[in-house]
Amino acid sequence: MTYTPPLRDMRFALHEVLDAASVLTSAGIEIDRDTIDGVIEGAGEICAEVIAPLNAPGDVQGCRRDEEGVHTPDGFQDAYEKYVAGGWPAVDADERDGGGGLPNVVGSLIKEMLASANPSWALYTSLSAGVYRCLNANAGDELKQTYLPNLASGRWTGTMCLTEPHCGTDLGMLTTRAEPQADGTYLISGTKIFITSGDHDLTDNIVHLVLARTPDAPEGTRGISLFVVPKHQLTDDGGPGRANGVHCDGIESKMGLHGSATCVLRFDGAVGHLVGQENKGLAAMFVMMNGARLGTGVMALGVAERAVQAALAYSRERLQSRAPSSLRDPAKPADPIINQPDVRRMLLTQQAWVGGARMFLYWLALQTDLRRNATDLEVRSLAEDHLSLLTPVAKAFVSDRAVDVSSLAMQVLGGAGYITDYGVEQCLRDARILPIYEGTNGVQSHDLLARKVIGDGGRRMEQLLELVAQFTDRIAETPDLVPFALTLDTLTQDIRELTRDLMVGTEQDEFRVGTSAVDYLELIGHYLFARFWAQAAEHVVALGPAATPFHKRQLALAHFYFDKLLPNTAALLLRARSSTAVLMDPAAIDR
Repeated sequence: MTYTPPLRDMRFALHEVLDAASVLTSAGIEIDRDTIDGVIEGAGEICAEVIAPLNAPGDVQGCRRDEEGVHTPDGFQDAYEKYVAGGWPAVDADERDGGGGLPNVVGSLIKEMLASANPSWALYTSLSAGVYRCLNANAGDELKQTYLPNLASGRWTGTMCLTEPHCGTDLGMLTTRAEPQADGTYLISGTKIFITSGDHDLTDNIVHLVLARTPDAPEGTRGISLFVVPKHQLTDDGGPGRANGVHCDGIESKMGLHGSATCVLRFDGAVGHLVGQENKGLAAMFVMMNGARLGTGVMALGVAERAVQAALAYSRERLQSRAPSSLRDPAKPADPIINQPDVRRMLLTQQAWVGGARMFLYWLALQTDLRRNATDLEVRSLAEDHLSLLTPVAKAFVSDRAVDVSSLAMQVLGGAGYITDYGVEQCLRDARILPIYEGTNGVQSHDLLARKVIGDGGRRMEQLLELVAQFTDRIAETPDLVPFALTLDTLTQDIRELTRDLMVGTEQDEFRVGTSAVDYLELIGHYLFARFWAQAAEHVVALGPAATPFHKRQLALAHFYFDKLLPNTAALLLRARSSTAVLMDPAAIDR
């Protein structure tokens, strides 16, 4: 199973649909298309030539643990050294830390290709970027000077340590302790589970961000503090020294991502340093958690892209049965299955999900750059609102689609997809954790409806609806785009009315949020993908005779999305309003 970086598709989404360089430049962030293209071409080469060939072997071999620690699959260490030598971890880190200072959106493009090439390998790098951002936003100058350059360069990697054996999403129940010491440090003791990249042999130190409680901390989430705990204590010159009481007690045996070390970590009096203020750790960690949610969406896009490539390649080569008469090749004993209508349905569905996810996630990545660096405070504020509202959608809707895409890819290959030879079953196994990562998708849905929509009286959702309404008003002036505009306009009104109904319903029914949230998030995900596919159609129509076959394929995908996938929103609108009693009836499940 090979991987070819989809550079043409990436450039279409970034440059032609979103016009990213102009958006950034107009906000005071200097960048140009040629710079972006040069970076993603170089990153694509190392992804395709160095990292992707390790994907299947790494899945078979997996990680192993002995008295020396955790060992990654053969070739992972060499690939990581090449990745670091090329300066790739530092592309979007701050220049003061030795980084390239490029916008976050460029880093997102690289992360997509890494996830396509080898999602297990990519995980060793992805959380490091989150640790970097968290410390950059919350740590004092001394901790920043100590850790940020090493994280930016890739010399060290990072983790986030939240989950404990008795508590996962409910962080208020965590029991890891942090005992203050006279020198200002803390001794951290407790066990964390499901820690991605918790131990490995790629770097000589690992930087753990650990949530823990001080002895006099309040109960619940109000009493959580955040600490940076290196695997090895640092020497006077800043290098890794003696072991720091961080022990890997085991590697989880899991369904997929076998090349990624998911560890049980025991902290036994490990020396840690407070990040920010005591009892304010959860707010500080949310910088990393929200980044990880967006990163999960990008990882889902990458895995889905790999599955699409496999399905397309197989469907063109596999000869089986006869196609409809107008598509038959009499010189062959059978026809490629890509000419079968149902196979085309599956292939187009996969491509529509992947293309929609790419435009949506790139747009969100642009919002992260605008939020941080735009010179106009109103632009920053609007970007913050979009990110706050839509981060749960990016994580949940895109990760669910990655599972759908991988499953459809297996269906296209039939029995060949179910066996290991073609790699599609690995895509499905690797994708399945993504709806669970960083808070399950049910949690994301509740976050969207309860906190992000109802919690602010629908203000941010109304901003989004108005943004789409302005877009549909514009395209309605172009005859070829009127069907897109009318459909989107109707859906905008439907969502506005549903949101109002749910806001009223939650005051009368304690079960309303819990029973409607998943359908509501799915509805918003479909809506956003429709907006971006309509925007893609607008660009292609504007090209007129200059549209290439590639562009015409994008227009065809836009029509397919609106005709075949967007109608699912009718069912979602009905389900989101359906009686909560049907779901919560005590007779339905014996508790």
